[in-house]
Amino acid sequence: MDEDVILEEEAIAEERAAEAAQLGAAILDRPIRQVATMKPAVCVAPGASVRAAIELMNRSGVGCVLVAEKSRLLGIFTERDVMTRVVAPNIDIDKTGVEMVMSRDPESLSPDDRVSYALNKMSMGGFRRIPLVDEAGGLAGVITMRNVVDYLVDLFPNEVLNLPPEPRQSARAREGA
Repeated sequence: MDEDVILEEEAIAEERAAEAAQLGAAILDRPIRQVATMKPAVCVAPGASVRAAIELMNRSGVGCVLVAEKSRLLGIFTERDVMTRVVAPNIDIDKTGVEMVMSRDPESLSPDDRVSYALNKMSMGGFRRIPLVDEAGGLAGVITMRNVVDYLVDLFPNEVLNLPPEPRQSARAREGA
């Protein structure tokens, strides 16, 4: 009887190792371009006002704009930049060009780089968005942390989407009199 339990535990361990290998291979081997939820880059010229950049972000439903000139990436302007470089110092958003508050020469990847590279750059650099640049140096898009999370959910939909609605159940009413 004990031997049956041991064999069953070994089978479960092998199954879990195979699932982990599947996830690792999917993340390590697939290029960023296969992440289905990515959207095209939204771009502004370096001389655009901060107001114009923020309005474009709002209209487009994105958290950043790439600052580009002649399809060449110069910088990235994000929601975080709005908070730290625009609101906090209280600058005039109509008179200030986005080039004054953007993050210059951001780290970028190619659409042909693996998803694991994007995940590594995001984790190590504290980025939520990474511009994508093609072989010719042209803008190819942006990958976001949300894209990576959605990608992982797509790999394991049963394990993620079939969870109970509330993982932590707590008492809703006081006990006692």
